[in-house]
Amino acid sequence: MTQANWKDIVIFPETSLGEVIAKIDKSALQVAVVLNPDQTLAGILTDGDIRRAILAGKSLDVSVSEVMNPRPTAVPMSMPRSKMLTLMRRKTLHHLPLTDENHRLVGLATLDDLIGAVDHPNWVILMVGGLGTRLHPLTKECPKPLLKVGGKPILEIIIESFAEQGFKQIFLSVNYKAEMIQDYFGEGNRWGIQVSYIHEKERLGTAGALSLLPERPTTPMIVMNGDILTRTSFDSLLKFHEAQDAVATMAVREYDFQVPYGVVRMDGSKIEAIEEKPLQRFFVNAGIYVLSPEVLKYIPKDAFFDMPTLFENLIAANQATAAYPLREYWLDIGRMSDLERANQQLIEK
Repeated sequence: MTQANWKDIVIFPETSLGEVIAKIDKSALQVAVVLNPDQTLAGILTDGDIRRAILAGKSLDVSVSEVMNPRPTAVPMSMPRSKMLTLMRRKTLHHLPLTDENHRLVGLATLDDLIGAVDHPNWVILMVGGLGTRLHPLTKECPKPLLKVGGKPILEIIIESFAEQGFKQIFLSVNYKAEMIQDYFGEGNRWGIQVSYIHEKERLGTAGALSLLPERPTTPMIVMNGDILTRTSFDSLLKFHEAQDAVATMAVREYDFQVPYGVVRMDGSKIEAIEEKPLQRFFVNAGIYVLSPEVLKYIPKDAFFDMPTLFENLIAANQATAAYPLREYWLDIGRMSDLERANQQLIEK
């Protein structure tokens, strides 16, 4: 049971959503517990609850009482561990508040605590075959995944992040200067993982290379562009995908654009309102995906096929898709300025 740090994620109903995000990001628990003034449990707020609130357009200024689960499952501290584990598995819970005889919170059980940290069976496919033309002249002699940030190749930073989070089976989809990438990473022994290679004879897009997988996986796979640095929890991404009962999930980033003019709202020639320099809010593709195995049948064999097209086809076929809002650090290293920014942020970290 998590005893030492559960007090670090205690909040109150009037706490703002923005404050909660900052508190959760400092913790490894991916949850906050909401207490009444008398220390009794008022609710619970998970990482998934926060992402759903963001997708629903909730302001970071709203109080957590608007978005929390006010009826969480809680159990007495005296409950045997085996019964806690059975309950969590039956209800698909990852956190279980523990209370005393007066219903005051005294602890927090987590699934990892009860069963121990486990390796993920999910495959990770990293798309690293691009030409990196926007980073010329650096990429004329070196493929973009091997360009260094803080003295370490971009792709090595990505692979280390997956390895640290328990993902051991990684595929690299290679094309441009594939031999340099394969020489550097080999079979992945240095990182305690298994690295395999998908060789694109021609560039197949962000989804087409999946048709070259040696077999069909048995669990959802994570697919990511190989030039993205992020501190997101891939375990949370998988849990979100499963909770949404989706066949495909796309990680998205919030993007704000301020119109530099007064926008005129009209009904025919009649002016109804004038909105001065309104802020437009969008969600954009972050280049990270979770795909269930059955999605592979929608990908043509050995042909150019991009991920947005795959999602469009899934939607047209009435297959369930989901958007997972990223709120953690994320940087797409596509231009020279992005590479410089990544190095600067590493220095400031």
